[in-house]
Amino acid sequence: MFLSVATTHRPATDLGFLLHKHPERLHAADLSFGKAWLFYPEASDARCEAALLLDVDPIGLVRGKGQAEGLLDQYVNDRPYAASSFLSVALNKMLRTAMTGISKERQQLADSDLPLEAVVAPLPMCGGEALVRQLFEPLGWTVELTPIEAVGSSSAALRYGHLKLSGHGRLSHLLNHLYVLIPVMDDAKHYWVGDDEVDKLLSKGAGWLENHPAKELIARRYLRNRSVLARAALARLVPETTTAETPAETRSTPEEALEAPVRLHERRLDAVVEAIRASGGKVVADLGCGEGKLLDRLVRERWVQKLFGLDPAVRELEWAARRLRLNEAGGPPEGRVTLLHGSLTYRDSRWAEADVAVMVEVIEHLDEDRLPLVERIVFGEAAPKTVIVTTPNADHNALFSNLAAGAFRHPDHRFEWSRAEFQAWTAGIGERYGYAAEIRSIGDEHTSFGAPTQMAVFTR
Repeated sequence: MFLSVATTHRPATDLGFLLHKHPERLHAADLSFGKAWLFYPEASDARCEAALLLDVDPIGLVRGKGQAEGLLDQYVNDRPYAASSFLSVALNKMLRTAMTGISKERQQLADSDLPLEAVVAPLPMCGGEALVRQLFEPLGWTVELTPIEAVGSSSAALRYGHLKLSGHGRLSHLLNHLYVLIPVMDDAKHYWVGDDEVDKLLSKGAGWLENHPAKELIARRYLRNRSVLARAALARLVPETTTAETPAETRSTPEEALEAPVRLHERRLDAVVEAIRASGGKVVADLGCGEGKLLDRLVRERWVQKLFGLDPAVRELEWAARRLRLNEAGGPPEGRVTLLHGSLTYRDSRWAEADVAVMVEVIEHLDEDRLPLVERIVFGEAAPKTVIVTTPNADHNALFSNLAAGAFRHPDHRFEWSRAEFQAWTAGIGERYGYAAEIRSIGDEHTSFGAPTQMAVFTR
């Protein structure tokens, strides 16, 4: 993976004083997960560029040396080449003093706005181009993003890009922006995130994060979706603006807001409940249950004997517990509803007794190269009698007037499949795991673009 910073300030070679790295030398550092080099591809009075090259050892990662928590269960993954928290660690290792804005020889220059250019490649785009712009443009940087096609990808949604930032600003600010926002775009970290990460975020985000319009998203993703830590960071960041949280009934996602005019969310839940009813299942696992909207529908049905709700976000499970009134007077009897904190990418025997598993608008939030692992766990190991999956129909996106061409319905979507792609995926599940699939449409059907949501009911 590669990161470079350049300036056309004259003399441009003063960049070496700001970075504390001499342009005529090759600088190297050994890291627990590989090796980093910093060198200057260009060093003249007119333009000077410093490049940070990181070589991650993939076999060392899998064997435990610098292993990424929960990310490296296979030898084949994108960690050796995709810009991630590995690159942020290398950046801090090689340019720690420059990130503080201190320069003994050129302090006035370090305190000045300079013409700067930065390149990061390949940058994961977990949220698409719209999110890249949402993160960097409010900071004053001009974004130029060139998508990189992934070999073997079956989706038109591209996961990586060549990012070029340009504008005027302090070098230390640019380095800190990159340090924080690269892991945010990757939406992952290779190490355990604890309380000390809150301090790092506030330190590197000092002077800019508190005013960033996407500060909640940045805090959540930087802290690996640990809601308690994200709330603590935001409370320290802007304590005077901390307010009571919104009741669950009034919360909506960008996707729900987009689809509200066609009542798609309600129609989707209605269709899923009816499919579960028709399956004859009595024990249902809602995988990726979020704040419990489907569970709230199902708990009112007498034919449902037991419900499980699984989600990786603790805060969503807290909303679900409030919505369902668990352990409260008037709530469901003890043991009828069980909320589980966990991930679909791990074996989990706690919901293994379910005869129906449901993934409502879940798979599109997963990286496509993680889907085979989820398939194996849900269809291969848990193997419930019925599995119900809903996902957006990308063909129908052309009919949403307020959705830009090529954009996703939600900034956290990794992909959105066309009807042909979804059909190919369901057929593959049948071949690999012995399920028959019936594809259904949810929402008003368009003659050319189909319905807005597609649903597959798999039966073993």
